[in-house]
Amino acid sequence: MSAASAPPTPWLLRWQGVLSGAASGPLGSRLSLISGIVLCALMAGMPVVTRGGLSLLILAAGLLWLLWALCQPPGSIRPISGWLLAMLGVAILATGFSPVPAAAAKGLFKLISYLGVYALMRQLFDRAPQWWDRVVAALLAGELLSSVLAIRQLYGDTTELARWADPNSVADGTIRVYGPLENPNLLAGYLIPILPIALIALLRWRRWPQRLFAASSVLLGSVALFLSYSRGGWLGMVAALGVATLLLVLRQTRTWPPLWRRLFPALLIGAGVCALLIAVTQIEPLRIRVLSLTAGRGDSSNNFRINVWLAAIDMIQARPWLGIGPGNTAFNLIYPLYQQPKFNALSAYSVPLELLVEGGVPNLLAGLALLLASIRAGLRQLKGESSWALPALAAVAAIIGLCVQGATDTIFFRPEVQLSGWLCLATLCVSDG
Repeated sequence: MSAASAPPTPWLLRWQGVLSGAASGPLGSRLSLISGIVLCALMAGMPVVTRGGLSLLILAAGLLWLLWALCQPPGSIRPISGWLLAMLGVAILATGFSPVPAAAAKGLFKLISYLGVYALMRQLFDRAPQWWDRVVAALLAGELLSSVLAIRQLYGDTTELARWADPNSVADGTIRVYGPLENPNLLAGYLIPILPIALIALLRWRRWPQRLFAASSVLLGSVALFLSYSRGGWLGMVAALGVATLLLVLRQTRTWPPLWRRLFPALLIGAGVCALLIAVTQIEPLRIRVLSLTAGRGDSSNNFRINVWLAAIDMIQARPWLGIGPGNTAFNLIYPLYQQPKFNALSAYSVPLELLVEGGVPNLLAGLALLLASIRAGLRQLKGESSWALPALAAVAAIIGLCVQGATDTIFFRPEVQLSGWLCLATLCVSDG
């Protein structure tokens, strides 16, 4: 396309490329390498690096993207990035109108820092696609270490594990592992998006050592997630791996006769449902934990969440349009005004409710639009032959798994989980280019 017919640069991006002369310099020519190393360190270190260390790596990623953007001419704003900018705009407004603006500003800064990681991933994958496999390998290395440490806890001192046994739950006595993350639900949330990515890596990578590495990540990660006894984690794992398998089957059978193309996926879903029903009815620990979902307020965990949800709904009704502002600091200051006695909480324990609490109805609508744009970008790869097809399907499956768990928990907002979500969005954005 000639320069005369090129589309105009969006005004939001006109600052990019002002230092284009530095792109050929010593630093500019090594930005891909430096960015890849920082992102690999970030993804591998998520479960074991301290929060301070993670914050430094996240900040470094944002600064690298800023430098890269100054050296490179701007491109177009793709749908996923556009909806992320919309959510950022809502967050800025919510911060300005927040009853606790200083606290909300901290949450806004965290959101911007995570967006910097997303932007760097998108830029790196766009300019050097081979780094996707390297970043995923680093992610799987951290997951494999976490899974081994979690499973090993079963053979050590169970005194610490006992603190996660709730005597008021119908599943009293269940031993739950948590690995290096100190929380079984957080371990489960960390593993959910990684499992479908590892499954796709198993199919995508060609060398046997690489495949053995990916297969070990899938197997040990699934075992560790099961032993976390996180009900939301189990549902998220079933959704993530189930959707990944279904998408792979749909892609594989796209050239089959129409009848079998429709019948085989239906038979596969039916067989999966039957296998789950048999497992739930025949494996006692699994049956007890699943039945606790139907115990209502009779289970202490259910009762706690119900009371927090009711308080969160009161907060939404009080400020439905722009919420209280982003971040857990603002939530911690406002929630006590609405909480029911003895039910302290650090979040709304539901991602949709959290979006409404922080930014009101516009925030939820933008979040739903982002989810829809992400799924559509991934599903377009079902019939495509792009090298990004399999990574895009893995990203869709991971996002579905996170959504299932996020319906009743807000573990997603922890960096150990959220960073994998940004990896998925960056993958989908690049695949949709």
